Amino acid sequence: MATTNDKKPMVLDGETKTKPDIDYPTKWSYKLIGRELEALESCVKEVMGEKAHECTKGNVSKNGKFHSYNTHCTVESEEERNRIFACFEKHKDVDMVI
Repeated sequence: MATTNDKKPMVLDGETKTKPDIDYPTKWSYKLIGRELEALESCVKEVMGEKAHECTKGNVSKNGKFHSYNTHCTVESEEERNRIFACFEKHKDVDMVI
């Protein structure tokens, strides 16, 4: 959970006006949602390249149409975190990134 400078838990929603204080490097997770699990696995390999990361299979939607795939890595900066997110978001096999 994100924290403010006084280390109280911060709720991240549409009402939050301040950004969380994140100390880098930090472990970060991305949840990818798409229609084919194998395509999501390939996407992670493509985006992460040689960067160390871990992956876990997520859930399958009730009707089996969507799959989720989780990847975790250490990001060195906000710029790197946002760059990886943008690469996943733009990838043709990813419908949503959380």
